[in-house]
Amino acid sequence: MSLSINTNASALVAIETLDATQTELSNTENEVSTGNKVNNASDNAAAYSISQQLSGQSSGLSAVNSGLTFAAQVVSTATTAVSSILTDLKSIQSLISTLTDNSSSSSSTSDTSDSITQELNAINVIARNATLSGVNLLVSSASDGVGIQGTSLTYLTSLGGDTNTVTGLYSDASADAAASATSISAGLTGFSGTSLTDALGLTQGVNAQDTATANVFTTADGTALNTTNFDGTTGGSSTAQQMVALIEQAITAMTSIASKLGSNTSIISSMSSFGTTLSDNITQGIGALVDADMSAASAQLTSLQTKQSLAIKSLTIANTQSQSILSLFQ
Repeated sequence: MSLSINTNASALVAIETLDATQTELSNTENEVSTGNKVNNASDNAAAYSISQQLSGQSSGLSAVNSGLTFAAQVVSTATTAVSSILTDLKSIQSLISTLTDNSSSSSSTSDTSDSITQELNAINVIARNATLSGVNLLVSSASDGVGIQGTSLTYLTSLGGDTNTVTGLYSDASADAAASATSISAGLTGFSGTSLTDALGLTQGVNAQDTATANVFTTADGTALNTTNFDGTTGGSSTAQQMVALIEQAITAMTSIASKLGSNTSIISSMSSFGTTLSDNITQGIGALVDADMSAASAQLTSLQTKQSLAIKSLTIANTQSQSILSLFQ
């Protein structure tokens, strides 16, 4: 090989090797620091594109799952309220037995009537307060209580836009109870109020935010059985039987609502569980595309650092060779 001071081929080769090693080392260091083997489209266009699409799906699923969590809380609030209302209705059922057993005692009848009315007021209060983030599923309209903005709930169940709706619980109660109360007694009419107890056929003309002062089972002053409502002739039933049938009908109506809420709870739980699993699978898919193998990256980093040192040493040697020409002229 001839020696030249104009062209140092060895130094050129060493520089090219060092540049290539530096580029590869920079990429590996970036891989180690970020934990990703694909950080942008230039690293791997196909993997980057697919990972971005999957990332978008993951974000969408996260939003759906958040909506399902909110829906679950709204339904849970209504379910808890319905459970409490059923407890109050069963208390009224017991009080009706006391009422009919002691109908000859005006003082006992009055006390029992007051207790029934208090239970009915408690039912209406529970219904009004079963509100979460402005949603109340047990009232007739948004004006029935403070902070109520809607009486129905629609929630997403998938990224495809599928939805499920919980609505009409108040109207269901009215249709199942008050609307069919006349089959128990022809005297049961005038359920024009907006309260839940009116919908259940247990009060007459009581609005959602009003306080009940009487009930359908006794006279207005609470001193005697309400023979205007219960005449003991419809269907051949006694007055006591008619009263029991009415409260049982109210309990059945609320039980039906509880079942509807339970069904939605199951749907929400199932879709939430599926959404979580699907989100985990997508995350794993993204990881398979872009995550770096840290053990391999560590080994590669060590190898490139060694190659870098060797390339620098080779360049030093190549640069020294041209200076040896000086010895020829001494």
